[in-house]
Amino acid sequence: MIHHYGDRRPTIAPSAFIAEGAQIIGGVEIGENASIWFNTVLRGDINDIRVGRWSNIQDNSIVHVADEWPCIVGDFVTVGHGVNLHGCVIEDEVMVGMGAIIMNGVVVGSQSIIGAGALIPPNTKIPPRSQVVGVPAKVTKQLSEEEGAGNKYWAEKYMRVSRKYLGSPP
Repeated sequence: MIHHYGDRRPTIAPSAFIAEGAQIIGGVEIGENASIWFNTVLRGDINDIRVGRWSNIQDNSIVHVADEWPCIVGDFVTVGHGVNLHGCVIEDEVMVGMGAIIMNGVVVGSQSIIGAGALIPPNTKIPPRSQVVGVPAKVTKQLSEEEGAGNKYWAEKYMRVSRKYLGSPP
């Protein structure tokens, strides 16, 4: 369901897929071929949310903001089931594992992998092509160029899956 919040209105690319039960509220911009899955909430009430091209926010995830921090999700990003993104920046081609929590002021560098259940504390800066796991999360490995580039595959896959829900070819 799409909700206005005062004068804040969602902007959704015509090619984006919004699953039944998803809640898109306020200042939210969703890019081309992006997908927002079942029962996910994007609440852009007090600041902006941007979901980039070909990115997917999977079932039961929550994306919210703070007065000082919007939430920016880059292009070709996969956000797994039950993730909490709060006032953070997720750069291009990142994979965020199921159940991860990413707090205000965090910047996750491009082509990184955030492990399932990781908790990234406020204001943490994750370098590009990092593998990050744990509570609190720590960088445990620098990914190769090939490993980092592999994240794009999942975003492309979810775009193809969303086309089947829309009844159109990928």
